[in-house]
Amino acid sequence: MGNELGSLLGGLLGGEAGKGGNLLAALLTSLGGAGTHGAGSNPLGALIDTLKEGGLGQKTDSWVGKGANQEVSGPEVAQALPYQALDHVAQQAGVTPEEAADQIAQALPQAVDKLTPSGEVPEGSLEDLIRQQS
Repeated sequence: MGNELGSLLGGLLGGEAGKGGNLLAALLTSLGGAGTHGAGSNPLGALIDTLKEGGLGQKTDSWVGKGANQEVSGPEVAQALPYQALDHVAQQAGVTPEEAADQIAQALPQAVDKLTPSGEVPEGSLEDLIRQQS
């Protein structure tokens, strides 16, 4: 699922942000598989909950909402995410956790914005959500 999701996210994001698609897909898969946030089968909800709990609530709300997206830095992403999840994603990609956080930070605002066109986290699988937006 990770590679297909990464390809879909990369296509959705395009350009520079598209490079973070595979890392973001791996992170979503990692967090979504945990099932600890009550988001059901939607790892996007789990990711948003995790980021909010990690202190990025205002920025996350800007990505989900209809206004301008606030930027986020790699160190902010690294601080908000569970280290184990970030480390796992970095190992899969063959990069350091810092590099992974930087790439995820590049892709995250645009990805969340595109996957929440109505201003709220939609129901359904991520693959279906991405296909609807592509």
